[in-house]
Amino acid sequence: MKETSYKTRANEIRRKIVAMITNAGGGHLGSSLSEADILAVLFFHTLNFTPENRTDPNRDRFVLSKGHASEGLYAALAEVGFIPRDWLDSYLTHDCPLSIHPTNHVPGVEVCTGALGHGFSVAVGMALGARKTGRSYRVFTLSGDGELEEGANWEALMSASYYKLGNLTFIVDANGLQLADFVANTMEIRPLKEKLLAFGMDVHELDGHDTEAMAVLFDSLDYSGDKPHAVIAHTTKGKGVSFMENRPEWHHTIPTPEQGRLALEELAV
Repeated sequence: MKETSYKTRANEIRRKIVAMITNAGGGHLGSSLSEADILAVLFFHTLNFTPENRTDPNRDRFVLSKGHASEGLYAALAEVGFIPRDWLDSYLTHDCPLSIHPTNHVPGVEVCTGALGHGFSVAVGMALGARKTGRSYRVFTLSGDGELEEGANWEALMSASYYKLGNLTFIVDANGLQLADFVANTMEIRPLKEKLLAFGMDVHELDGHDTEAMAVLFDSLDYSGDKPHAVIAHTTKGKGVSFMENRPEWHHTIPTPEQGRLALEELAV
């Protein structure tokens, strides 16, 4: 798939995110918008994970550790065909399977997440399970940079390195914000690359909105080796909507109908 196709997919994911949250009156816009390009590359290029093979024990696994950004995952799953697109229209309603954090009764969701730091820990267990059972599947997990303030992540990193899990890729959606402030004002995690290297990771750093670069990088990693991979993907929170970009308040501010309309107009370009 060409770069323009990834960008088209990511833009459609963003449009669905805005519509879902505006209609539902709940959700996390900023962090869902920042992850859209990463999800587009994973689901439309990298992952051996489709609606047809979703119960195959040899399928790749994806874990959204930053579970509050569920809207991006749901939109991607709808685009790929794991779930009906009309489920997005009823997001957060009583009869809809889509809750504010991902649950594994939704097709395409491997594990319930939302307690920050725990998703990555589960992903380490999945990758170790593959090695223990002789399976070749890969595990990808997406975390946020604010989430790295949770100590469980560092225990998981230590375990991933100790068990030589080259089949594991830990992606950090590094948008620089969390909750209602900047990460640096809450608890500084820099220098992140150096810390990940010290934990024995194979570390890469790139623009998390450069879909072609991400596709090339994921293709190039040695998944049969003995070093787990870490990808620091620098992103912009609220990406794609000018009045939301890099604004802490859009972590969980809900758009008015007019703001939702304006956002969709920008994303229609």
